[in-house]
Amino acid sequence: MTVRVRIAPSPTGNLHIGTARTAVFNYLFARHHDGKFILRIEDTDLERSRPEYTDNILDGLRWLGLNWDEGPFFQSQRLHLYKEAVQKLVDQGLAYRCYTTSEELDALREGQKARGEAPRYDNRHRHLTPEQRAEFEAQGRSSVIRFQIADSREIVWNDLVRGKMSWRGSDLGGDMVIARAASDGTGQPLYNFVVVVDDIDMQISHVIRGEDHIANTAKQILLYEAFGAKIPEFAHTPLILNQEGRKLSKRDGVTSICDFQNMGFTAEGLVNYMTLLGWSPADSTQEIFNLESAAKDFGFERVNKAGAKFDWDKLDWLNSQYLHSMPVDKLTDLLIPYWEKTGFAFTGGRERPWLEQLVGLIAASLTRLVDAVEMTKVFFTEGVELTEEGSQQLQQAGVKTVLQAIITALESQPELSADIAQDIIKQVVKSEKVKKGLVMRSLRAALTGDVHGPDLIQSWLLLNQIGLDKSRLNQAISNN
Repeated sequence: MTVRVRIAPSPTGNLHIGTARTAVFNYLFARHHDGKFILRIEDTDLERSRPEYTDNILDGLRWLGLNWDEGPFFQSQRLHLYKEAVQKLVDQGLAYRCYTTSEELDALREGQKARGEAPRYDNRHRHLTPEQRAEFEAQGRSSVIRFQIADSREIVWNDLVRGKMSWRGSDLGGDMVIARAASDGTGQPLYNFVVVVDDIDMQISHVIRGEDHIANTAKQILLYEAFGAKIPEFAHTPLILNQEGRKLSKRDGVTSICDFQNMGFTAEGLVNYMTLLGWSPADSTQEIFNLESAAKDFGFERVNKAGAKFDWDKLDWLNSQYLHSMPVDKLTDLLIPYWEKTGFAFTGGRERPWLEQLVGLIAASLTRLVDAVEMTKVFFTEGVELTEEGSQQLQQAGVKTVLQAIITALESQPELSADIAQDIIKQVVKSEKVKKGLVMRSLRAALTGDVHGPDLIQSWLLLNQIGLDKSRLNQAISNN
């Protein structure tokens, strides 16, 4: 059997991390079995679907490296298939036209609520005679199409994550609407119906999705049987939860993949983290892996049933591991858009070679890409903003003399190198008879505005290359 799986997002919003995690699991399972990963856009909700959301979904999957083998297929372009399938079930007597009005349904639900019963349709129009149908149509009533569900039926399947699952037909809310009302009697087909038609047509072998679809699965199995089709295997993955144990939602802040991208997470780090949201590798000590290495080990026997809590600290740590090991040229490519968005200009010596030196200076301190903006702004501005500690350092006795000695030493050097910078510091320590720490802290405060930061010598060299070191030293002397 060829493994064929699909991810089927709805373009009614941006690509959500829950959908993306489901896509990751589908992708890993397909690659593990040398199967096919199919993309289907479920855009039958014409009122809420937007082309910009479709673009966001496609861009997000590509950014994550989840390249599909077939598709994207759009349900809005397949309506004729669904209507033919609806009519087939009607012709076979497995589905029927229901003329119950919204007012009648409201009254039914109110009565059930008053009696403490679960809401369900009472199947009142399942066995209408031709005369009764004609009378309803003469009244101008429109009809939905309902699929018959026997209350006595037990639906059983072996879930790849949860084991044996069992539902009774009586728990599914009565006969299921599979198409909305329309003047021609066969309106817009609904989700539980079209997903089965598509999965049959696309020969989907495994349906991998969130546990919130379990009730849908029971209904869909009945539809597979009605069409005489092979029923795929199902795997219902755990939901992603917030720290309070509730389903992660927009109320928790960032949930869409583009938001994570804007916050400075790498595709590799985010995919690595999503893979661990509900799944664990055979080697429990392994935490860093890419899609290819994860696919070799992926299986549902190690997917948890319990919900997976989202851990920002773990995501940050994983992301930092990728940033710290990334080649400087690639990391520079990733950082440039963040600098550009901030308005930093790449002029006055701040060209590519200089940028790569700057990236090499800060790479080991990055957790997210966006961190580079704050870390490096001192290299893109003419002056510096003094922190409280930086200001206090520059006001200490003897600092002006030390800074002036550094300027004098600089003027005797045609160019600055790491060795020359170290020699200047030693020379000033000796000539001014001060401790090295005073010279280093004062020099850093004058150059960057703070007494903390990345390697001082490399920072000095970078500022020297763009002609800012002497002006900042002079400014520090004149201001204090």
